[in-house]
Amino acid sequence: MYECCPVHVTEIESAEALHRYIEGGHSLQNVVVQGADLTDPDVEAAVTSVPAEDACFLGCQLSEAAEQHVHDTGGTVFPAFVGLPFRPYRASLYTPAELMEGYERGHPDTRNETADARIYEYFRERKRDGRDAPIMDALAFRVHDHAIDNALRDLLSPDDGPDRRVVGIMGGHQLARDTDLYRRIARLAWRLARADFFVATGGGPGAMEASNLGAALAQYPPGTVDDAVDTLAAAPRYEDATYVDRALDVRERYLDRTESLAVPTWFYGHEPSNLFATHVAKYFANSIREDGLLAIAAYGVVYAPGSAGTIQEIFMDTAQNHYETFGPASPMVFFDQDYWTETKPVYPLMETLAEDTNYEDLLVATDEVETAVSIIEEHATARAA
Repeated sequence: MYECCPVHVTEIESAEALHRYIEGGHSLQNVVVQGADLTDPDVEAAVTSVPAEDACFLGCQLSEAAEQHVHDTGGTVFPAFVGLPFRPYRASLYTPAELMEGYERGHPDTRNETADARIYEYFRERKRDGRDAPIMDALAFRVHDHAIDNALRDLLSPDDGPDRRVVGIMGGHQLARDTDLYRRIARLAWRLARADFFVATGGGPGAMEASNLGAALAQYPPGTVDDAVDTLAAAPRYEDATYVDRALDVRERYLDRTESLAVPTWFYGHEPSNLFATHVAKYFANSIREDGLLAIAAYGVVYAPGSAGTIQEIFMDTAQNHYETFGPASPMVFFDQDYWTETKPVYPLMETLAEDTNYEDLLVATDEVETAVSIIEEHATARAA
């Protein structure tokens, strides 16, 4: 939660909700109000009618009288940031449509005019050559990422239902859509989503896109995955002119998409976020993004072939499992046995590291979708027990 407030707070994200809350007999004590326009006279009257002890107003619009009242009665007002291409005080995750705002079908150059591209360019300009960003920009980036953290917790642990059973699928961004491996990863994600697991990826192209695609189509017959991949294969790489249009074709054909999560980063903003996740938790800080993505994958992680980034994630996940940092150890599935034992022989080292640990029996290298799914399902059953 927000560090300026006690652990147990009430979070309010609109003027209407705040007005109802106060009219219901509550004070503003331990309330966090985020990004709301509170200048309506009725809302202003409600705010100034009750004390604001330990309340936080994050990027809200307040009248001079209301802001003075908050200060005088023990609350804190954090000013809004101006001139940014993003909202630091977000109340929700992104959607692909929000990030792709500005794109025109048939005009691939407009990829550089999307909201996603504008935010990346702003971030890149302020982090050029590894220099520290200006202080106000640095604060905006951090506030934004904290808001994403908060929205992500709300998604994964909803008040009105059980926690989601998150399984991560990691893999390289260069994997082309017209490869057999891309198709098999999509089938794997389809199978996991059908088994009621919530698929989470790094949100980029390649293996990540294949995973969000397969999960998105879980409500459709298995042949649907092959049909969708065939459509995408006409533009196999994200540099291709029709890459986005082919993804839009698939989205428009299959409107009833199963939920999944993408966790990309503007640190790698030159890689497009894929369009098949329903929820996008996009971060500025790549280290927070990677550690957090592995942390939420409590039901296991599948590693498709990848390079340095994927291998880094393997070692991070191993440390989390070894020390049970985020709860019981969970499966690590290496998908493509030859790749992980011969091409990039990480798996034998993982077996050695896991000897005499709680995750020793949670490692598997396989080429088979059903083998990968079975170890995750078996762990889920044991976890529930």
